[in-house]
Amino acid sequence: MNELGDGEARRRILTEFGFTFFVEAAAGTGKTSALVGRIVSLVRTGTGRLEQVVAVTFTEKAAGEMKLRLRSEIEKARAQATSIERNRLDQALRELELARIGTIHGFCGDILHERPIEAGIDALFAVASEDEAEAIADQAFDRWFEKILEEPPEGIRRVLRRRARGQRPRDQLRTAFHTLRGHRDFPARWRRDPFDRDRAIDALIEELRNVGALATSSSWTDDYLTRSLTEIARFAGESTRLEAVRGRDYDGLEASLRSFTRQRSWSWKGWAGTKFGMFSRDDVLSRRDRLKANLASFIAASDADLAPILHEVLQDPIADYERLKAKAGRLDFLDLLIKTRDLVRNDALVRGELQRRYTHFFVDEFQDTDPLQSEILLLLASEDPKEANWRAAYPIPGKLFLVGDPKQSVYRFRRADVSFYEDVKSQLLAQGAVLLHLTTSFRAPPSIQDFVNGAFAPAMAAGQAGGQATYVPLGHSRLEIAGQPTLIALPVPRPYGEYGNITNRSIEESFPDAVGGFIDWLINESGWKIEEEGAQVPIKPRHIAILSRRFRNFGADVTRPYVRALESRRIPHVLMGGRSFHDREEVIALRTAIEAIEWPDDELKIYATLRGPFFAFSDEALLAFRQYVDADGVVKRRHLNPLRSIDQSILDSAGGQVADALALLRRLHAGRNYRPIAETIGMLLEAVRAHAGIALWPTGEQALGNCQRMIDMAQHFEQRAFSFRSFVEKLETDAERGEVDEAPIVEEGTEGVRIMTVHKAKGLEFPVVILADPTCTATRDTPSRHVNPARHLWLESICGSTPVELLEAAAEELQRDEAEATRLAYVAATRARDLLVMPVTGDQPFGGWLNVLNPALYPEKNGRRIAELAPGCPEFGEDSVLERGPKGRAPPEGPVRPGLHRPITGGPAIVWWDPTKITLDVDELTSLRHQRLLEPSSDGSTVSKSEEDYAAWKNAREKLQQVSSQPSISVQTVTSLVRARSFEESPDQGTGDATRSYPSVEIEVLDRGAFERPGGRRFGVLVHALLSSVEFDAGIDAIRSAATIAGRIVNATEDEVKAASAVVQDALEHPILRRAAASGGRGKLRRETPVLQKRKNGTLIEGVIDLAFQEEESTFAGWTVLDFKTDREFDRSSERYVDQVRMYAEAVAAATATSVRGFVLVV
Repeated sequence: MNELGDGEARRRILTEFGFTFFVEAAAGTGKTSALVGRIVSLVRTGTGRLEQVVAVTFTEKAAGEMKLRLRSEIEKARAQATSIERNRLDQALRELELARIGTIHGFCGDILHERPIEAGIDALFAVASEDEAEAIADQAFDRWFEKILEEPPEGIRRVLRRRARGQRPRDQLRTAFHTLRGHRDFPARWRRDPFDRDRAIDALIEELRNVGALATSSSWTDDYLTRSLTEIARFAGESTRLEAVRGRDYDGLEASLRSFTRQRSWSWKGWAGTKFGMFSRDDVLSRRDRLKANLASFIAASDADLAPILHEVLQDPIADYERLKAKAGRLDFLDLLIKTRDLVRNDALVRGELQRRYTHFFVDEFQDTDPLQSEILLLLASEDPKEANWRAAYPIPGKLFLVGDPKQSVYRFRRADVSFYEDVKSQLLAQGAVLLHLTTSFRAPPSIQDFVNGAFAPAMAAGQAGGQATYVPLGHSRLEIAGQPTLIALPVPRPYGEYGNITNRSIEESFPDAVGGFIDWLINESGWKIEEEGAQVPIKPRHIAILSRRFRNFGADVTRPYVRALESRRIPHVLMGGRSFHDREEVIALRTAIEAIEWPDDELKIYATLRGPFFAFSDEALLAFRQYVDADGVVKRRHLNPLRSIDQSILDSAGGQVADALALLRRLHAGRNYRPIAETIGMLLEAVRAHAGIALWPTGEQALGNCQRMIDMAQHFEQRAFSFRSFVEKLETDAERGEVDEAPIVEEGTEGVRIMTVHKAKGLEFPVVILADPTCTATRDTPSRHVNPARHLWLESICGSTPVELLEAAAEELQRDEAEATRLAYVAATRARDLLVMPVTGDQPFGGWLNVLNPALYPEKNGRRIAELAPGCPEFGEDSVLERGPKGRAPPEGPVRPGLHRPITGGPAIVWWDPTKITLDVDELTSLRHQRLLEPSSDGSTVSKSEEDYAAWKNAREKLQQVSSQPSISVQTVTSLVRARSFEESPDQGTGDATRSYPSVEIEVLDRGAFERPGGRRFGVLVHALLSSVEFDAGIDAIRSAATIAGRIVNATEDEVKAASAVVQDALEHPILRRAAASGGRGKLRRETPVLQKRKNGTLIEGVIDLAFQEEESTFAGWTVLDFKTDREFDRSSERYVDQVRMYAEAVAAATATSVRGFVLVV
């Protein structure tokens, strides 16, 4: 066997124990194997004992695998060991469970449990899970927020005034709080520079007015630039309209200015020939753009001013979070590091004891280690027990063994930065550590390794000035795979939008279908094989991984189209860590059922539960249960309410099943607070036999896993002794935020295509890797963060506000972000073992997070149409773009022809796939929630049929609108009729009848005395209100009290209230009202009574009678109708008022068939 290129480094790792080794191991080089091998050699030679070894890994899973591998390697070593070595290895097997092999958090937790008093913590502390810690943090935030709203300080006021985009202001503050909570070991205050916000706003408002005023002098009012100026003028006017009343609202103006900067009208340029008085269009455009620049500068400055204010004020809920944790006896994961660091750094006795106890430290994935973790490890490895400064601590030679790969440093957001890695590496090398490189990769064949080297070597070399890792090329170990490709460029079938250009939306809609079709071909038609456990086996779904950079994009689930593409082809899949948990059909149905159990009186939730997949009642069955005909033939309705009693003896079979379902919900509701939450959910699932039904779904395994995850969430939640309702409310909050991962159901041998992010895939390998989500950008326009460990300073944007020091370091940090984006693409590309599939567009390269691969993917322009036959592939066609739409055009040099191509870099050949060789547009087997109901069919028949149906519906709708626009009933008020003098038309006969006897109407006028009283509509309303409400025997005090209340309602003056009281008092003494009071005692009185009468022509007349009462006197037996008037000049309208009362009287006569007379009482 040939000597490995890094054989000397591997030999030194296994044989030289007197050196501190800093090992940089590229992807697939077996760095974990090297670490385990060194531990075995250490034990076999007697250099160390396993119980004195600390091995730190990144995850619990990796720790478990390391223990298994260590046991296996010790067993192998025993077979070839001497008797002395075998005794040492036997002792190591007995000590294996005592060895500290785990995560750094687990190691720190063990130390704190041993030394709680010295660490100043609760001796019985427990480690809070992420959910529990977040719940405590939310409690701290909610308490603080409720209190601070009583008198919000400046920063909170400014945030709350902002118009919500995405998150609401409160949620933005909550997110900022959680962000700062996670970096509380960086306590340095954020710098706040002097900034006169009010003066800046004053200047901007004045500039807005001046620029907006130019719109009035435009020669063309509909010009786009003119319209832009009009928007500016309108904004300036609306923003300052109320200043004369309340003064200038600077917080509100700041929020408005932020929103106004996002207006589309800022980009409107108008016609070049438009004049603005003495100014040309270019002059005005220059002034408008200068205003826009000033506005953007102000927003940046105000945000930079706001960020440190928020940072300072949010320290209060963080402090309360610490108090709540201490009270509950909990430490979160960051506490484990902080408390251990403080203990090891500040307590020399503890530090010395730990240094003596542990003789060797092994650290895997050191590039993912943050400053706290490094400080702990380097202090414990120090040769000087008195040294408390980790920067000055020299490790004992051979005590420290670090393995990492800076090219795979992708956790800046978790505090692990490649610059810090390089800093620690330089420190250790200066202290005598030895740097070793492992370059021989055992994972991929030479073609994939050469592709990775060709793509990333120049990219990482170019980025070293921006904090990029040094690239070490991958060395060959495996033989090339014959008869099938190892590198495939998978084109987007339909990359063009409706305007003839390549768009993100078109790619996002088309590429997932191509991925689904290619996987279908790969596992069912290709005949390709991969190596598994030493044998060549056909490719199965479990051998394939789809890797994306993200799972969500502006709240949308990026993985959902890929899941649909696989489900439509009935290809099993496993979504690992996706944030679409609450979008899954089974989770929505279960959450709805849980809400129905908590709120059984909510018929919509009950209906959704019964109609959903667990009960699956049809609409016909539910309607038949809800609406029925009783024995008397009367149609009646039942409520879908589990709490209502139901006589099941009168129900048919289908109705009985609905009643049984409601009875189940009733039982679950009644006992929900007397049994564990998880038991209630389990009883529901068991009663409807959900497990058997869900298992038959296309994604049954994942769906069952999600149902079990809901039960697990309930069990974990109720450990904190919360109610069933609080669990339901938490589910609603989680669903709104989309913060729950799908159930991790992956086990060894589990069938299904793996769908995960690159971060999840780090440390793993797959026979087939497909890189997805090509439209995700490599970096943002703004820097993500700035970290200065020496100053204990962590900076990042909070509530959309970027601190000034982060702005000053923007250029440097954007370079760092770009460098990390390149490393993330490197991690993705190096996960493949046998086949790497990458997205491309056949007409031109497309940017995105995989842009770094383009030089190693695309051929030269003059070689696009020259393709070789691809081994193991079907016969390809001529075009790598399936459709370009009505306006899309191929480039002059033509698209890349499907087949085997040499890329620009001259690296290994790439197979460009032919999209016609995969089956696309397969009907989706998804729930109605995720179906694209308006998606056209491939032949356009669906569109044609839907257009015809729409035209027919539109015609029918227009006819219905024409018919419906004609009123079936015409309504007129009595007042409008008498004004039009059309009252003579008889309701019964339809025309006037001079011989007919109309009810008599008399006018009674009260003596108003000599004093000048108020008049007008308001006074009349006030008097009418009193006469309709006060008792007829009311005294002056009661009248005045009622007048005061009524006066407030109509905003009457004090004089009007006094005058109205006097008028009503006099009116109540009138003989007519005394007769009315007598009738009221007999129950024959009506006040403020509506009347409605139909005329023969179909018109309804309506009005309100002030007063009507029935009399049984010798001179008159019948109804008396009375109307009050307060007009000062009654004579001008007396005839109209008489006609009005006469119409009221006719309506009463028609309704009662008795004699009626009318009175107009002028008060």
